[in-house]
Amino acid sequence: MANPKFIPKISDKKHHTDVLNRLPSDWESWPEDKASINDANALNTFVKRSKKNSFRWPKKPVVFISDAHADADAFEASLLAAGVIKRHGNHHCEYVLTKFGESAEIVVGGDCLDKGPSNLALLRSLAHLYRLKADVTLLAGNHDLRLLMGLLSLERDNDVGSQHFFVRMGKKVVPLFKEVFEQYLANSKWQKGVPSEDECRRALFPDEDWFESFPFYAAGFLTAAGIDRETSKMETKTHKFEQHCAAAGLTLQQVYAAAMVCRSLFLKRSGEFNWFFRKMCLVKQRGSFLFLHAGLDDRMAQLLAKRGIKYANRAFKKNLRSQNLFNFYYSPLANTFRTKYRNADLPLTKRGTKATTKAGIFVLVQGHINQCAGQRITLKKGLIHIEADITLDAHSRQREGLDGFGAGATLIDKKRGVVGISCDYPRAKVFKPGRNGRLQEAR
Repeated sequence: MANPKFIPKISDKKHHTDVLNRLPSDWESWPEDKASINDANALNTFVKRSKKNSFRWPKKPVVFISDAHADADAFEASLLAAGVIKRHGNHHCEYVLTKFGESAEIVVGGDCLDKGPSNLALLRSLAHLYRLKADVTLLAGNHDLRLLMGLLSLERDNDVGSQHFFVRMGKKVVPLFKEVFEQYLANSKWQKGVPSEDECRRALFPDEDWFESFPFYAAGFLTAAGIDRETSKMETKTHKFEQHCAAAGLTLQQVYAAAMVCRSLFLKRSGEFNWFFRKMCLVKQRGSFLFLHAGLDDRMAQLLAKRGIKYANRAFKKNLRSQNLFNFYYSPLANTFRTKYRNADLPLTKRGTKATTKAGIFVLVQGHINQCAGQRITLKKGLIHIEADITLDAHSRQREGLDGFGAGATLIDKKRGVVGISCDYPRAKVFKPGRNGRLQEAR
C-alpha cells in the first residue's frame, strides 16, 4: 500500500538515515484498534460530520507537532518526518524549509518546555523556524504557561492565589534551571546579590498558612474536587521540590539565581526568548478544525460561538499581562491548555459540543494526552478530537518503555485528509472520507 501521496517526502537522506529507518514507509486506512480510536462510533461520526455542507478542510496543509517537551532532537526529527525541512548538517538548527514546508502551516501545539534534555536548544530551533520565514503558529501549553506563572509569582509573595506557582512547576522544570545555570552562571560570580538559602526558600515556597488559606481563596473558582486536587498536589510538590533540585546538583540559591536569569531571558525585551510568550496564542481555527493544546469546556465553547477565535486570543494575550495570576490560570481560558476532562476540570457537556458546531468547529486537534502507538481519533461528549501527542521526548518515552527520542507529526489537508505519522506505529494512519464514507484510494 505504499503511496507517496500520503507519506511526506524526506529530502537529503545523507543527514538523517537513522530517523528514516524509524518512520513508516506505507499507509493504511485509519485503524479501529483501541490505540487508534476510543469509541466504535468515532470514525463513523467523523465521516458524517465531514459530509456536512458546512464542513471545511484547511485552505493550506497544516502540520501539527505537539509536546516536544524540551527534546530538540525529537522536534527536528518530527519536522523532518512531516517533510517540511531538509538538513544541511547534523547539528541543531542546520536545516532549511522544503517546498512543502514553504507552503504548509506548522502548528506547534504547546508544551515546548519541561522534562528535558534540551529546553534551550529546542527554543533556538523554534526560533530558527521563524528566521526561515516559516508559517508557524505557536499554541500555549500548560507546561509553558506554568513557567510564566512561576516566574511572575516571584514578585507576588503575599498573594495566596499565586504564591504556590513557583513550586507548582515541580521536578519537570528543574532541567531547565540546570541548563540555564550551566550556560549562563556556572563560570560567573553568580552568588553576588543572591539571598541566603533560607531566604531563597521563603521566596520560592508558599508560606505556612497557604494550605489553610487557599481553599477559601479558591472557593467559587475551582470545583471542590479541583481544590482538593490542587492542595494534595502541592503537599507533594512542596515536600519534594528541594529534593529534586538537590538530585540535579542545584542548591536553592542556584535555582533562585537561574530563575532570575530566566526572567531576563523570557520577560525582558532584550531577552533571547522574549518572543516565546509574545508569539503564543490560545487557539487557531483552520477550516472546521480547531487546534489547541488540551480541550474545551462549555464556557469556552460558548465564548467561541458568540465572540469568535480572535476574541479568545485577544483575551488570552490580555490575561498574560494580568496582575491576578490566579484568576487567569484557573479560568476557562486556561482550561483550554489544562483540561483532561477530569471531574476536577471545568466540564464539557452536550451544550458545549453544540456551541462548537455553531462556531463552525467540528474537530479538535490537541496535544496534552500522550499516546504510545501514534495518533488517536476520539469522541468526547460527542465532539471529535484528534489526540496528537505521540510521546516525542526521551524522558517521557523512557517512562513509557519506548526507545530514544520520538518522531512524527499529524498532517491535515484537503488532498491527504488526516495523516498520522509516528515512529511508534508501523504505518501512517490515513483518514480521508470519500463520497461513500470510506477512504478514498489515491491513484
